[in-house]
Formats: sequence, structure tokens, C-alpha cells
Amino acid sequence: MTLATLVPLQSVAFALVVLGATAIVLTHDLLRLAVVNGFYGLILVLLFVVYGAPDVALSMLVVSTVAYPLLLLVAITRIRKGK
Repeated sequence: MTLATLVPLQSVAFALVVLGATAIVLTHDLLRLAVVNGFYGLILVLLFVVYGAPDVALSMLVVSTVAYPLLLLVAITRIRKGK
């Protein structure tokens, strides 16, 4: 990729990361938080791909998009069943 196309792409990726982080902070419902956190993980995967770190992006894809939201949903469900 040339530098002329990389800089705008990096700016868009950073703007998406800022918007995603803001969405996580402003989310109050725990179930919505798990979903928003999954989307934030996808945005971070995009950022890592833009910066040329595909190995980190693959690890982040599995952990932040699949494993962590699933773990949160299971924990929330178990806690709510106990009440």
C-alpha cells in the first residue's frame, strides 16, 4: 500500500476505535455491553490489519470477538438465574 492510501485508512480506523470505546463506556445494560464489546473487538482487528499485524489481528479476533463476549454472556446468565 502506498502512503497516500494508508494515512486516511489509519485515520478512519482510529476514529472507529474512538467511537467504539465511547459506545462501551456509555452502555449500561450488561447484555448490550457484551455485544458492543464484540463489535469493538472487530474494530480493533481492523486497526491491527491496517497496521500490518495479521497475527495479532487473528488472536484478537478469537479472543475479543468470540471468547470474551461468550464468557460474559454465560456469566451474566448464571448470575441472573441465581437471583
